Amino acid sequence: MRQNQNNDVIRETDTEAIRLAKTLLRSARFGALAVLEPHTGAPLASRVGVATDIDGAPLILVSMLAAHTPALLADPRCSLLLGEPGKGDPLAHPRLALICQASRLEPGSQAHARAERRYLNRNPKARLYAGLGDFSIFRLEPQRASLNGGFGKAYLLERPDLLTDGPIIEELAGSEQSAVEHMNADHLDAIAVYARHFAKAPGDGWTIAGLDADGMDLVSGDNVCRVFFPQPLENARELRSVLVEMAKAGRVAS
Repeated sequence: MRQNQNNDVIRETDTEAIRLAKTLLRSARFGALAVLEPHTGAPLASRVGVATDIDGAPLILVSMLAAHTPALLADPRCSLLLGEPGKGDPLAHPRLALICQASRLEPGSQAHARAERRYLNRNPKARLYAGLGDFSIFRLEPQRASLNGGFGKAYLLERPDLLTDGPIIEELAGSEQSAVEHMNADHLDAIAVYARHFAKAPGDGWTIAGLDADGMDLVSGDNVCRVFFPQPLENARELRSVLVEMAKAGRVAS
C-alpha cells in the first residue's frame, strides 16, 4: 500500500482501490477525452468510444474529421475520464481520470490488428465505420491516474497499478479470440453464471467481449460488466481450467 505524504486527503492506494480502478477501466464503453488544441494550447474535451487492449491500456477509434484527432497527432498528451454516473448525485459515483500519452497504431501492424479486434468485440456497431480511411486507432498509454471512489475516497495510482505486464500478454493475445468465440458459441450457460454469480449482473444475453490475465469483460446489448478471476493467470494454459472451475463454483453457489 502507498500513501501520498503531501496531501492527507489522498487515501492509501490499496488492493480495493486498484480493483475499483481496473473495473472502471475495463468496463468503460465511452469516456471524456481531453486534448490540447494545436494552435491555441487550449484544453478541448470530447466524448469517445473506449475499449481496452489486453494489458488494460485504453483504446479509442477516432476520425481525422474530429478536432481531437489532429490534436493528438500534434501533442500526444491527453487525459481520459471514465465512470458513468447513476441515480442521485453524479459526484457520488466513482470515476477514474487517466493521464496518458497517445500513440496512433499503424494499420497492418500486429498491434493494430489486436487493438481493432478487441475494440470491435466491445463495440460491434463500430464495424460500420472502422474500415474507413479517415479512422485511426490510438492506444492511450497511462502514466498515472486519479481515482475518486465517491465523497472522501480519493487515490493516486501509477501505471503498474493499472496495466498487466509480462510474457502472458503476448501469449494470451494469440489464443484469446478463439477462446472468446468458443465460449460464445458453446458455453453461453457458463457465461450467464459468470454474469449472475460473480458480477451480480441482472438480465440475460451475456457474451464474452474480451479475456485478459486478470479476468473477462462481458456484454449484453449496451450493458457491460467486469468479472475478475480468483487469481491472475500466470500463463495462457490456465485459462480453460479457471473458466471451468468458476462455472462450477457459480452453479454450486446458485
